[in-house]
Amino acid sequence: MRFDKIIFVLIFFLCFQIWAQKTVSVIPRDTSFTAANEFKKNLRHFPDIKVAKDILPAGVVEHRQIIYTTLKNTPFGDRDLHVDVFSPKKSGKYPALIMVHGGGWRSGDKSLQIPMAQKLAAKGIVTVCVEYQLSMEAKYPAAVFNIKSAVRWMRANAEKYHIDPNKIAISGCSAGGQLAMLVGLTNGVQSKEGDHGNLGFSSEIQAIVDIDGVVDFMAPSSLNLNRKPNSPDVEWLGGTFYEKPEIWKDASGIFWANENSCPVLFINSGFSRFHAGQDELVGMMKEWGIYTEVHKFDVKMHPFWLFEPWVDPTVNYIYDFLIKNLNK
Repeated sequence: MRFDKIIFVLIFFLCFQIWAQKTVSVIPRDTSFTAANEFKKNLRHFPDIKVAKDILPAGVVEHRQIIYTTLKNTPFGDRDLHVDVFSPKKSGKYPALIMVHGGGWRSGDKSLQIPMAQKLAAKGIVTVCVEYQLSMEAKYPAAVFNIKSAVRWMRANAEKYHIDPNKIAISGCSAGGQLAMLVGLTNGVQSKEGDHGNLGFSSEIQAIVDIDGVVDFMAPSSLNLNRKPNSPDVEWLGGTFYEKPEIWKDASGIFWANENSCPVLFINSGFSRFHAGQDELVGMMKEWGIYTEVHKFDVKMHPFWLFEPWVDPTVNYIYDFLIKNLNK
């Protein structure tokens, strides 16, 4: 083969490799769950709603797009995961809340939590909006490992962000509520820790806020839903209940609850299916003497936390619950 042909083949092969790497490195994303899309969807039934805004309050300092861990050698290369942190400007140690967005474990992003995070920071709570791997990128339990890693990062960086490491709570909305419940109820469970990010620190949670998130995938109001093969929970859990019953149980927070579990706040919409398993868990908690609190907005609007007039009362419920239970 002539030398110039060899050079051509080598250049072609190198270009192909670079193209292939770029193609592989693109993380698949579903961008359908946004505040703007939900606003359009719900405006006809709720003409007075307004989207909660991302506006930094006076007295709050922000740190956005902070890398909390890097996942090595994923199918998409080295994968940075980020948090947005909102802290009171006044020096001191504050209770902290890691906030998990919703979107059916497939869509959404941490920006959906920012309006509530800013309002809570203005009241004296350090808030951390967390990015986690969605189902098109990684199946269960990857998101659990991500979030536990972010909690460990919070403790590793507590002094920098004015966090009291003994007062860390978790909240989540919809799919994020299910994740918050699972993360918070698996304190000390090694199989749920994962192996990345600040492993020398604790991922323990002191209080849980579940906003319209399922507690038990196997409760009748959840299990009896008519699901398609591409339903969000089926995709995330890697199969239907009948195909993967042990996974559906493992991902249900209620099965991890025990007499040492932390206090829980539930904030509900008027759709009962998003509260599957809640009543049974509350009953269990009462028997154990663990504090629970339930509030309901009696409206047929699932993502109410994204909109006025519900965002402020939601923030107030969260703040009052955290102060009551973290400052004991």
